[in-house]
Amino acid sequence: MNTPELKTRLEALSAAEHQQAIKGIKRGIEREALRINPNGSIAKTPHPQNAGHPLTNSHITTDFSESLLEFITPVSEDPKETLAQLQDLQKYTLSKMGDELLWPMSMPCFIENQDDIALAYFGESNIGKMKTLYREGLKNRYGSMMQAIAGVHFNISFPDTLWDSLQKIEQSTAEKQAFISEKYLGLIRNFKRELWLISYLFGASPALCKSFLQGNKSDLPFETLGKGTLYLEHGTALRLGDLGYTNSAQSSLKVTYNNLDEYIAGLREAIGCHSDLYGNLADYKAETPQQLNKNILQIENEFYSPIRPKRNAQSGETPTQALARAGIEYVEIRALDVNPFSQTGISLEQIHFLDVFLTYCLLKDAPALSCEDQRSTEANLQAVVNFGRKSDLELQRDGSPVSLQTWADEIFAELVHVAQYMDNANDSNVYQNAIKLWRECISDPNKTLSGQFLFQLKQNQQDGGSYAIELANEYKLAHQSQTFVTYSNSSLDADADASHEAQLQKVAEDDLTFVAFLDDYFANA
Repeated sequence: MNTPELKTRLEALSAAEHQQAIKGIKRGIEREALRINPNGSIAKTPHPQNAGHPLTNSHITTDFSESLLEFITPVSEDPKETLAQLQDLQKYTLSKMGDELLWPMSMPCFIENQDDIALAYFGESNIGKMKTLYREGLKNRYGSMMQAIAGVHFNISFPDTLWDSLQKIEQSTAEKQAFISEKYLGLIRNFKRELWLISYLFGASPALCKSFLQGNKSDLPFETLGKGTLYLEHGTALRLGDLGYTNSAQSSLKVTYNNLDEYIAGLREAIGCHSDLYGNLADYKAETPQQLNKNILQIENEFYSPIRPKRNAQSGETPTQALARAGIEYVEIRALDVNPFSQTGISLEQIHFLDVFLTYCLLKDAPALSCEDQRSTEANLQAVVNFGRKSDLELQRDGSPVSLQTWADEIFAELVHVAQYMDNANDSNVYQNAIKLWRECISDPNKTLSGQFLFQLKQNQQDGGSYAIELANEYKLAHQSQTFVTYSNSSLDADADASHEAQLQKVAEDDLTFVAFLDDYFANA
């Protein structure tokens, strides 16, 4: 192992007193999926009402567009249970969608015109109208095509036993929650430094439908396949690149992760900072508003970071208010493409790898990350997004060039030891098996998700759209043949009915006009 502090912490954690401290990792997954017609075009129908109301159903909702479903699992310590929950939620929703399918990719299907992408509608309550107006702002700022992109968010929190052990090992006298927040921020800094590896392994969007560009030209060296698929020969995750979820105005923001106060202050400054780019768009006080406000960020959720520190908010709290009140509770990984080879959008082997990788990010030392450092990490990510499977690709590490393969080999050499510790604690071999599996991708880029995807297209001289439709039909048939594992049809029906009642209650409880409601919201944000 090349990182002494990681070795020291693992050795201390392997002592009898601490050897099972890592047991009890909690996870939750949010998987997005476009609803499509059987021919592969985007569905223009409203969110399926029988699946519940998107504002108040905690497990089945919509994301930015009306046709972009989002499935949200409860928190669980068992990754198999989490995947079973995703499977059940998708099975149930598909049963409410008629002949529509779930698009199994991150980059969207064929979309003839941006106007075909309807903004998500959350009803006539003030909070529902706020959510839709926020999306109106996103449409007017970045265009609607970006809102059709899907991803997978992976939420993780570590058990109290690990925090107790680490605090004892490091002889920290800090207040426990302050210690936890500090450690999570260290994890985030390390994750951002080596995020490129996640894009390399799990990026699954090296191609897109040419309709996504809407006639605009790209400087990227795209090649063409099939009827209209554009692809990068060595690309990995276009969703994370300049064509995906980006906000050029955010490049000037100084949001850093060196301490919690600094992070909160940076994000709040961005929310309160007037934008010259969006100042001509009418805000919520106008008769026909085009956005919530004229700031660089309308609200905190508009900050497009691949990883976020999180705390479950109380009613009426903003995300930073929740963090300021009680510190970091968990982290949200937002950099995962939908895995087209898994009917749930993410595989068990990916989850096991993420467990190890995030534990590694937590246990190794995490030097401060300046704004300039962050720009370097973003440059590495963009290089891997566009050219990650190129054999001679070089990245920048501490100001010096290093080959992707060399750096990745060094990371995996350390992940092996983390996986051994985690398997010993859990009396398993799943973590070491996952590291062995994904390590093969370093020497053979064709084994990455993006490599497998392009191989499939090229082997059959098939465009991405027709392949995605094949997978979508295959997964729908699989869901129909499977039985419910963690839920039941009747329990999800009850949740759907309850969500409609809860939405009506929200409308009935509104005692302010929409403008007055937003006046109050922003005054207290």
